[in-house]
Amino acid sequence: MDTRPRDDERSARRLRRELATVRAMLALHCRAAHGSRRGLCAECEELWGYVQARVGRCPFRADKPTCQRCTVHCFKPERREQIRRVMRFAGPRMLWRHPLLAILHLLDGRRRPR
Repeated sequence: MDTRPRDDERSARRLRRELATVRAMLALHCRAAHGSRRGLCAECEELWGYVQARVGRCPFRADKPTCQRCTVHCFKPERREQIRRVMRFAGPRMLWRHPLLAILHLLDGRRRPR
């Protein structure tokens, strides 16, 4: 009997981790840029909803690369710029606040899209 996780389970775990990473980045950015102490401000909450919807519909599923290396850009240009600003700010800080998520995100960034 094969005990390895099936592709759909692996895909679900991978996407949950990707969403957890983005949520952590948004929280770091929101706290610094908008002064939010609990949760996200309305603007960041709206961006979070957008990210969830787009990542949830990713055609690559388990083989999803990070958005920077992706061949299919799901985000509208203005949203892409918004999330890019968040990641530019939060990325370096993630190593201190969420080291495991940061390292796994860096490893995922090396993944080539199929």
